[in-house]
Amino acid sequence: MENLTPGATVRITQQFPRMSGTMVTTVEGVVVRVGQEKSGSWFAHTKDNKVWIDRVELRKKDGELVVLNLDRFSAVEVLETPKAGTTG
Repeated sequence: MENLTPGATVRITQQFPRMSGTMVTTVEGVVVRVGQEKSGSWFAHTKDNKVWIDRVELRKKDGELVVLNLDRFSAVEVLETPKAGTTG
């Protein structure tokens, strides 16, 4: 997540292991927000008794906002770094 900054254009590819193979999805957009957020898990024995998830919010070319949970199966490719004064 250290290479994700608001205003950067990125391509994120995620893999979802399944019993009958792996599903792959790719999303491109401009980073709006990035950080860790609490999940709703009540059973976790961690900080604040919640699981903390790496999340990134992207704005796609068509304006749609997409929130992605990043994990070990996520590949992030920075396509364009943010221009000076740009925040997404």
